[in-house]
Amino acid sequence: MLGTFFVAIASIIYELIIAGISSYLLGNSVYQFSITIGLFMTSMGIGALISKYIERDLITKFILIEIALGLIGGTVAMILFYTYANTNIYVLIMYLAILVIGILTGLELPLLTRVIKEYGEFKIILANVISIDYIGGLIGSVLFPLVLLPKFGFIKTSYIVGLLNLLVALVMLFKYREQIRFNKLIGAILILIMIILTIGSFNVKDIENYLEQRLYQDNVVYSNQSKYQKIVITKDREDIRLYLNGNIQFSSKDEYRYHEALVHPALSLTGAKSRILVLGGGDGLVVRELLKYNEIRQIDLVDLDKTVTDLAQESRYFLQVNNDSLNNRKVNIYNQDAYQYIVSNNEKYDLAIIDLPDPNNESLNKLYTVNFYNLIYQNLNDRGVMVVQSTSPYFAPRAFWSIYNTIQKAGFNTKPYHAYVPSFGDWGFTLATKNFKFSPHDIHIKVPTKFLSDEKVSALFEFGKDTMQFKSEGQVNTLINPSLIKEYYNAWKGY
Repeated sequence: MLGTFFVAIASIIYELIIAGISSYLLGNSVYQFSITIGLFMTSMGIGALISKYIERDLITKFILIEIALGLIGGTVAMILFYTYANTNIYVLIMYLAILVIGILTGLELPLLTRVIKEYGEFKIILANVISIDYIGGLIGSVLFPLVLLPKFGFIKTSYIVGLLNLLVALVMLFKYREQIRFNKLIGAILILIMIILTIGSFNVKDIENYLEQRLYQDNVVYSNQSKYQKIVITKDREDIRLYLNGNIQFSSKDEYRYHEALVHPALSLTGAKSRILVLGGGDGLVVRELLKYNEIRQIDLVDLDKTVTDLAQESRYFLQVNNDSLNNRKVNIYNQDAYQYIVSNNEKYDLAIIDLPDPNNESLNKLYTVNFYNLIYQNLNDRGVMVVQSTSPYFAPRAFWSIYNTIQKAGFNTKPYHAYVPSFGDWGFTLATKNFKFSPHDIHIKVPTKFLSDEKVSALFEFGKDTMQFKSEGQVNTLINPSLIKEYYNAWKGY
């Protein structure tokens, strides 16, 4: 019975590892988890069907299945990362991994039930095995996101869970050794694989460093799996780059173009500049630009991931780019969900800067809905201003205009603009005001900048026909109908 519990934990974690890695590498977490779970369940059904043709040496075959699961499942994370970094057949290998692990998992329960049926009445044995299997699935699904992934990452978790399968095989081999043919050979193979996975788990940093170096063109100087995301910093001579879940957040060579365009036009339109809200921007680069204005008294920065804001306050790679901005006495840091912060906030802001990652998953998508922008509207003073990073109008025009139209639907006076950032390409923003209209000619840059000038600002608001033609096709994004995420993936999947 205890074996049932452990193999159930292992099987659900293998599902989560594959789906999690695919979401990290390919994006669209709902799609990846749906495909993984659906194919895994189908494969388990195939395995269960195959089990009826196994009539002899049930214990031996069960042990061999556990050994195979330990080897394949224990190395699946490493295999997937290696495949993505070095080949163009990731999706094929992912499907094969799901299929093989699913079939082997589907074989486990029927064989185990038949092995232990001699210990009691069959209906009681069956009920107990299935209930323990469900409980094990629950434990595994809780352990993975709360303990295993944050503490060990994908690859080491895969090794650990593989060893769990092998441990079950070892116990079964010892208990039924008299009934197993070739028990010494099977035992030797089992011990060898256990040694390989154990060595791998102790050397996982070297493996991760190798694979990450293959994923990123520059030298990886920092890598960590936080509670929420994979954080990687790379360095090539003077260029420092931050990646979250594989997506570039900034390059120190050209980030000033992005952050000056995001911050200064909005601040130019802001009358009072006393209280500023920043959602996202945990790297401190938006705050660096805000601190050029002496009249700002308070900056509240809300970023979900404390690991990121801690790095921005402590890491030498961040500090040389953000000018130690997050340690300024004017800055208050709140490590919580932006949506929940806005819902619970009771104070009014003069300016809200929305510097969140692109809407590439469902959690981020809610921060680009009309519901969210309605809440921002309520949290602004009567003549408040909001600016939102709005993805690329060139690479993802329908997604860009969806964000623009959604903000407009929330009651703001809006104008879109864009700037060329070499690391990103043509990047878009939406400038929105509450209770007053404005013209680009009203914007004047009054602080030192490297990119923006009064003459340059007006040009940012000009779009070509190739982008403007999609304006009417941008759907309003809501919590009930999250159309933006579909448009976003349809646009970016070709790049």
